[in-house]
Amino acid sequence: MTRAAFPSIRDLISPATVYPFTLAPLPRAGGRCALTASERKIVAALEEAIIQRVGEPRYKLWFERHTRFTWEDDTLTVGVPNRHFEEWLQKTFAGAVKDAACEVFGQPIAIRFTIDPELFQAARQEQQQAKEKAAARPAYQTNSATSPKPARKKQTADNLPPRPAKKKETPPSKKDAQEQGQLFEPGRGKAKSGRRWRRLEEFVIGPCNRVAHASAQSILEMPGEAGNPLVIHGSVGTGKTHLLEGIYVGLRRRYPDWKVLFVTAEDFTNRFVQAMHLARLGAFRKHFRECDALLMDDIHFLATKKATKEEFLHTLDALTSEGKQVVVTCDVHPRLSEDFPPELIDRLLGGAVWGLAPPDSETRLDLLRARSCRLGDILVPEEVLQFLASQLRGNVRELEGALNSLRHFSRVTGRSIDVALAREALGDLLRHAVRIVQLADVDTGVCKVLRLPAGALQTKQRAWAVSHPRMLAMYLARKHTSSAYSEIGAFFGGRNHSTAVAAEKKVRQWLEGNGELTIGERTFRVREVIELVEREILR
Repeated sequence: MTRAAFPSIRDLISPATVYPFTLAPLPRAGGRCALTASERKIVAALEEAIIQRVGEPRYKLWFERHTRFTWEDDTLTVGVPNRHFEEWLQKTFAGAVKDAACEVFGQPIAIRFTIDPELFQAARQEQQQAKEKAAARPAYQTNSATSPKPARKKQTADNLPPRPAKKKETPPSKKDAQEQGQLFEPGRGKAKSGRRWRRLEEFVIGPCNRVAHASAQSILEMPGEAGNPLVIHGSVGTGKTHLLEGIYVGLRRRYPDWKVLFVTAEDFTNRFVQAMHLARLGAFRKHFRECDALLMDDIHFLATKKATKEEFLHTLDALTSEGKQVVVTCDVHPRLSEDFPPELIDRLLGGAVWGLAPPDSETRLDLLRARSCRLGDILVPEEVLQFLASQLRGNVRELEGALNSLRHFSRVTGRSIDVALAREALGDLLRHAVRIVQLADVDTGVCKVLRLPAGALQTKQRAWAVSHPRMLAMYLARKHTSSAYSEIGAFFGGRNHSTAVAAEKKVRQWLEGNGELTIGERTFRVREVIELVEREILR
């Protein structure tokens, strides 16, 4: 379908006139006049042009409510609330904004990013209101040397308490950390396991995780509003915990007086059960509901814990209602979780939900390069890294494990690392890296994810509950197998090749429109179902 051309700016307004306009109007101190008809056309055209280039999720995250555009002569000025936005938009979206502006304005346009005073003041006011609201709550008293204090009142020379005699500091014990309900604070003490906290700056960004990383970064700038709750989902080894740790480290650095909790769902469950047995639910709830940010890893652990799920739901409501940031990780999209109650799914979907896919070949190469640089003691040639990235299909941990095995093999044999050595050292891994997908694998994967009975896709039924999953299966069969359309059609119920062609075309339309699929009483996004099925058939 040919897209209609946008009206030229010259057709809408006089070139001698300057019109400030916003993509999402923000209230001004003295009120804001309504946009004229021509301005609304410009806003709509520019908005659509930017979305077409960066995607709607990234547009909503970085442009909506955070930018103001002003045009004069041959320059488009992009107003932003702070320097972080200025640097990030300049680095990430300058080309897309320039192309969009040239298309809408009908002429070459220069782009300039600058801090907008009104947006700056609006952001500062929101932050100040959040701080005042948090300061109004009772300060939470702790006895751990590493526990943050959420009371926001700034200490001065006049109100500082007498300084006690300096004592030799000792790292906090594991018991102390458990009493505080969070892991050890970065930079002040380490758990006995020697856990190293990872940062967002160390996260390797690629098409498989770019939006999730950007959303995690935005939490540091605007906690409680940039996406609350934020749900990061993905299979094992795609980087969920890394992002969660990065958010934790970033929040602790930016807001040192905040009480930021990092817990696993298993730890939350154990402490909840212990609190019930000891009749200390009040203290448990005070601890988790009076924090400034709660980060929970592997929330799918709660799936079969009915009482804990209900407790977490109330905790989530208590925190988000006060603008406190909540971030959770999960192995699947909340909508596809089998055992989460509708109320919890609804709360999680009310925030921002982003997925992490297995790394593509380009991201795999970047991951291997980053890991090789961090190790540093044994040089791994670029051609070897490229060979591994092209041959291996695993997650981040598997890639790092392969690199570690190769380095160890080189060390114990005393041989230099090259492609031949990599083939020898990683022979078994390389032989199993290539997954040959059969039509039966696709059939099994679709039925498992959508909980359909075996053989359902081979029936003659035309009801949507079966025909739509069958279309997905035909699309995935064409994508991941070498089967011809006629073979695919014949496998799925004795249909002809034109049925398989039409099914593939229909699924592509669903993906382009971000369509949904209804099976019984459950509704799924097509893209999410495909990701889950691919995870099943490719592992």
